[in-house]
Amino acid sequence: MKTPAVSIDKIVDEQVRKWQFFKKEKKQAKPIPIITISREPGSGGRQVAEDVASRYGLDLFHQEVIHEMAKSAKVSKSLLQTLDEKGVNVLEDSISSLILDKYLWPDQYLKHLLKVIGTIGKHGNSVIVGRGANFILPPEERFRVRIIAPLEVRIQHVMEDFKVSKEDAKRRVIKTESERRAFIRKYFNADIADPVNYDLVINMETVTIKTATDIIGALTGLPSR
Repeated sequence: MKTPAVSIDKIVDEQVRKWQFFKKEKKQAKPIPIITISREPGSGGRQVAEDVASRYGLDLFHQEVIHEMAKSAKVSKSLLQTLDEKGVNVLEDSISSLILDKYLWPDQYLKHLLKVIGTIGKHGNSVIVGRGANFILPPEERFRVRIIAPLEVRIQHVMEDFKVSKEDAKRRVIKTESERRAFIRKYFNADIADPVNYDLVINMETVTIKTATDIIGALTGLPSR
């Protein structure tokens, strides 16, 4: 999915204004930890993320948006400016610790990605889909969810969503799954499918989007709007 630069600039500007507004509100409640959604392609993870954000009034950051943000030094700088000096220092210390502990090799993209997701983590009240957010945010700032489903179920979903043949759908699922595994392995030295990297794994074979959202809400104590 291609996300136009103009739309990203608009998204960033609106988010910055929102954070700055709440920053001035003295009675703002303690931020709700980030819910990170990792998902197998075709499993319904994107829909679960959207339902969780809508049901519980959280900001939603899709993988494509986070990716575009992380490509821009201007954007990461803009987001960082929404934190006070203490917040920036804590974030920088957290990033340095993560890089050392996980033996990461931060190229320019990863540096911006860590800052973007780290800043969202400090503000809380959000759902982040993909981009290794569960490996970036510290335990007190996130609840990690992995959405999975049997291969045949995922292929069927892709066939229906994109109106393609079974063979084409299978190729799309396998290619996307391979790319996601490679991304996590490259940047975080981790296995995206290892359940130890998540607080909750939901198999969507017989679970509805609503039920998955209910489970996440119950385990995180989120109040419905």
